[in-house]
Amino acid sequence: MKRNLAYALVVMLIAVASCSFTNKSFENDDKDKLLLDLITYVLEKGHYEPKDINDDFSVNVFEDFIDIIDPTKRYFLDSDIKEFEQYKYQIDDQIKNTDITFFNLVHERLVERMGDAKAIYKEVLQKPFDYALNESIDIDYDKVPFASSKEDLKERWRKQLKYATLGNYDSKLTLAKPDSKISVAVEGEEIKIEESEVEGLQADEMPEEPLTPEEAEKEAREYTEKTLDEFFDFVDDLQRKDWFEQYINTIVDEFDPHTFYFGPEDKEKFDMNMSGKFEGIGARLTKKADGARIVEIISGGPVWRDQRLEVGDEIIKVGQKGEEPIDIVGMRLDDAIKFIKGPEGTVVNLTVRKVDGSIERISLTRDVVELEESYAKSANIIKGDQKFGLINLPKFYVDFEDYSERNCATDVAKEIERLKQAGAEGLILDLRDNGGGSLKTVVEMAGLFIKDGPVVQVRSNGQKKDVYDDKDERIQWDGPLVILVNELSASASEILAAAMQDYKRAIVIGSKQTFGKGTVQNVIPLDNIVRSNEHGDLGAIKLTTQKFYRINGGSTQLEGVKSDVVVPDRYSYIDLGERDQENPLKWDEIEPANYEPWDGYIDYEQTIANSKKRMATNAQIKLIEENAQWLKQEQDETEISLNYEVYKNEDKKDKEKSKYFKTLSDYDSKLTFRSLKYEEALFTKDSVLRKKEIDGTKIWPKTFMSRRLSTCYKTLK
Repeated sequence: MKRNLAYALVVMLIAVASCSFTNKSFENDDKDKLLLDLITYVLEKGHYEPKDINDDFSVNVFEDFIDIIDPTKRYFLDSDIKEFEQYKYQIDDQIKNTDITFFNLVHERLVERMGDAKAIYKEVLQKPFDYALNESIDIDYDKVPFASSKEDLKERWRKQLKYATLGNYDSKLTLAKPDSKISVAVEGEEIKIEESEVEGLQADEMPEEPLTPEEAEKEAREYTEKTLDEFFDFVDDLQRKDWFEQYINTIVDEFDPHTFYFGPEDKEKFDMNMSGKFEGIGARLTKKADGARIVEIISGGPVWRDQRLEVGDEIIKVGQKGEEPIDIVGMRLDDAIKFIKGPEGTVVNLTVRKVDGSIERISLTRDVVELEESYAKSANIIKGDQKFGLINLPKFYVDFEDYSERNCATDVAKEIERLKQAGAEGLILDLRDNGGGSLKTVVEMAGLFIKDGPVVQVRSNGQKKDVYDDKDERIQWDGPLVILVNELSASASEILAAAMQDYKRAIVIGSKQTFGKGTVQNVIPLDNIVRSNEHGDLGAIKLTTQKFYRINGGSTQLEGVKSDVVVPDRYSYIDLGERDQENPLKWDEIEPANYEPWDGYIDYEQTIANSKKRMATNAQIKLIEENAQWLKQEQDETEISLNYEVYKNEDKKDKEKSKYFKTLSDYDSKLTFRSLKYEEALFTKDSVLRKKEIDGTKIWPKTFMSRRLSTCYKTLK
């Protein structure tokens, strides 16, 4: 980003705020009121598109806060909600007056209702569940009303507990069948047998003797009770400040999904992440009613290297090595993450509902993300006597302390030169799953492919637009260029893809549209705003301060970048983009910049037309589209049977359908991937690096890339 402009904005904001708050005494106010006052002030003065804190805002905060702390509606009664509603239109006034009466009431009632819930689940789990009973549960909790009475609430808990126990009951019964086939190791030798029907369980978990249905049901209930005991022990350790931070973030989140308050501890974690040191499993999560959904996989992390997890999967249980897993359904995201994270080298067991609906248990060793794995890498793609270059760029990285030390623009330029020397006739730049990064590197990287001219426009609230230009007339690559994107290509990735598309310099291939994040954020430490503070570290706020625009004038916000050649994938109908977030900023447009389209030798329009024609008749593409529609249908199914036989029949159908779509991975594009000579030389000297190349098929796997690369190959051709 244009750091001097952003920095000036923040300095101005802090200066104004410092003057404002210096003469104001907080001696009689507690830390909560101080935080509320500071944060609302920063939002009103510094946010790109500040909202009116009025009655409509009040209603949104009311509804969202209740939804965040009781998403499955298993704590509050309808009478509680009616009592809370006396403040439904007053929260805006309370915010302006640093009044936290609404929060205090809800928090106190939540603590009381959680105490009631302990007694309810203990009582419910004393009685066996009847899995022959024809009944169901609707897990779309937005449509479910709050319980009208304690008896109604108890019945809701009964169904939710039965639902939570059903899968475990099935696993224990299936595992106990005498004809179950499980792969085990005996005296160091692997016995290779048919694929077991038992998923997600280890051989050492097998019972010595088969379980009867009664025994399996009893053990499943006991297991569910144990996980709930551990969950409520954890909740009991939460302090009032933890819940208040959630209330603050409910207010902040009404402005846009990327504005966020960090408490002191979370600010330290954010600083660590910004430095590139991610400790844990290497995935970003979002809260869903049925677990924590993976929305981003961090390059170089354990999940990225393991390859079994993917965006869209939902983590529903978390266990530490040697311990029973804990059910995180209904848990706050921050609380769930505390179970998932842990010291480097420790093992975490995740029970996951895959995108296709199947349940798997995956063990990962927590680690620190290896920065080397997030740097640009290149390879040759060979078919017959033709050779093309492929550059994979996981993110737009830069060392802000020393730009000359290492940045992605310089690295990509080096890879281009290496590919040119290797005889590449065309170039593919892979920006899939690239969530963005440094804007300065985007401008420089765009300059590798054009002579000169504007790359992106940026506007701050109430300010004139700034146009970021490539002023270097040198062109690093003037040959055919394809940019590969998907639904998770965001921010800086979208800027580069949009610029190359507007110049008609590259053909963008991939998902129907990219993520759609067209905003800029800055982190403001709140301690910098108050000259004197008796309450200790106040944390920080990540604030949306600017907006990106394409050189054609359109924003990348919400709409993202639409591919010239659309290749469907399994995410095509799943809610992943900015448009699916809460309270995103709107799309708009400004005056276009002054630029001239690329005057190269590529017939841009005809090339796109030819690709679309081939795609329309491709049987493999049609199968991918069918898979995407089926996955969407599975996700939209929220009515779940609690009858065991119905459950098993549905599970069998889903597995058969999933196996049918697994034929997609059998596709072979007949392309050969080959590392460049300088890397091959390194392999002979470094056995660890060689192993990474062998194991690290995430970078160049056939099944992962072949369909789109086959399209790229024909497009470049």
